[in-house]
Amino acid sequence: MIQKWWHDKVAYQIYPKSFSDSNGDGIGDIPGIISKLDYLHELGVDILWLSPCYCSPLADEGYDISDYYNIDPRFGTMEDMEQLISEAKKRGMYILMDLVVNHCSDEHEWFQNACKDPDGKYGNFFYLRDKKENELPTNWRSYFGGPVWEDLPGTNKQYLHVFHKKQPDLNWENPALREEVYKNINWWLEKGISGFRIDAIINIKKALPFRNYEPDREDGLSSIDNMLNEATGIGAFLGEMRDRTFQKYDAFTVGEVFHEKPEEIVDFIGENGYFSSMFDFHEAVCGGSEKGWFDARRITPEEYKKCCFEAQAKIGTIGFLSNIIENHDEPRGVSRYIPEGECSVKSKKMLAALNFMLRGIPFIYQGQELGMENMPFTSISEVDDISTLNEYQTALDAGLSQEDALAAVSLYSRDNARTPMQWSDAPNAAFTTGTPWLKVNPNYTAINAAAQVNDPDSVWSFYKQLIALRKNPDYKQTIVYGTLEPVWEEQKNLMAYYRKGDKTLLVIGNYQLQAQTVLLNASYKKVLLNNENSLKQQDNLLYLSGYQVVILEL
Repeated sequence: MIQKWWHDKVAYQIYPKSFSDSNGDGIGDIPGIISKLDYLHELGVDILWLSPCYCSPLADEGYDISDYYNIDPRFGTMEDMEQLISEAKKRGMYILMDLVVNHCSDEHEWFQNACKDPDGKYGNFFYLRDKKENELPTNWRSYFGGPVWEDLPGTNKQYLHVFHKKQPDLNWENPALREEVYKNINWWLEKGISGFRIDAIINIKKALPFRNYEPDREDGLSSIDNMLNEATGIGAFLGEMRDRTFQKYDAFTVGEVFHEKPEEIVDFIGENGYFSSMFDFHEAVCGGSEKGWFDARRITPEEYKKCCFEAQAKIGTIGFLSNIIENHDEPRGVSRYIPEGECSVKSKKMLAALNFMLRGIPFIYQGQELGMENMPFTSISEVDDISTLNEYQTALDAGLSQEDALAAVSLYSRDNARTPMQWSDAPNAAFTTGTPWLKVNPNYTAINAAAQVNDPDSVWSFYKQLIALRKNPDYKQTIVYGTLEPVWEEQKNLMAYYRKGDKTLLVIGNYQLQAQTVLLNASYKKVLLNNENSLKQQDNLLYLSGYQVVILEL
């Protein structure tokens, strides 16, 4: 494998609206991010991915972009962004922007021009169809509920939106549209950013010609997944984008990829892949239901282990996954992957180590390094996220009471990850001096950065140790490039695997409250990391207490 500059890096996702507010308006901003660069540098992260801070009406919290070349005034100015890029470079850090090009905002000038002249140049930037009485062009259901078709204002046509109605899909079949996308990508790379996280990219290729699919809910609509499973030929678009943009700048790119076929993995993230890496979502989709969140079930420790190992086996040494516990679209990982009622500093550290030591690029989401937890919502009025509001209505339509519907969606709500970053026990967790745009989790008085940074036993300090171990010259080659081999897979609620390279490391996590024993095949040289003060053993028999995790050099 040709070694790349990003292989040994650790990434950190920032959700700008909720990270740090510098001016007291209740919304996080770019100057706030700049003020926290030393905190991030001290933790040891290298790559900072910023969720969208472009101009946007925020119908989907910035994933509906009205101007790809400007910073939304809520978040600062282009000068602030340039300063962030500069200050990050001084600290040896890299900035990734979010690339959102499956759709734009209905307030983007392209769409406004399409409304004025649907048969002109910009009408072909979108998927437009003639409107028919009491009949939609297709029966696809959007990700946020309801049909994917909406009336094009002032015309007798309808436009396609697989997400929110304020997010019209861009027509990638049109070469003129693709040229505009590539021009924008190169403009940002010239400005000094180091790459992109690529949003919802699998959706850019539709199955043509459009057709209906078998309805799968009482609304008479069909999941958008049915169309995507039939779509072929996305590689032509992605290969062209790589060649025209990323490759020229040696940029790091990580794709949000679903529906990829096993034989396509080498095309996506192989030696000359469309992207540098792609996220592993096996764990995130486990337990889901076509009916909605209300019908989903909690993932078990055994399932979590199985999902991780399946993803690792599928990729092998073809390329690098980007491994996550949570992101801006998911609930807090410790509230999702640790059984209910068993969240503790110790179990949070175990989850961190098991995820972080997998082969691939570790991504930390803001607050994950503190062990931030899900928000205890008391009313649906506290929810901002459009996806959660849609799922709440779906639960009510299925017959759940308001109380049960709220409980069902609370576990999976995207707002769990979007509550403000917990910096200290000061009012509003020191996120803002004003009124925060989204309520702060009330546990901020106990879980916050100020309390953890100087505590050697904190979750934050454990993450710092994990990062330092990954960068340690003695172990870096093995952790970054070594193979991953599961071991003792049949032992219930035990997740263990070897990382083998020029050294052999063994990661063992006891994924339950009850103690377990493990018989090692060979003695170990050294304990590299342990979330307990000691490791009990007799000869090669290890006694692991509840939620103990150890990393051993054999």
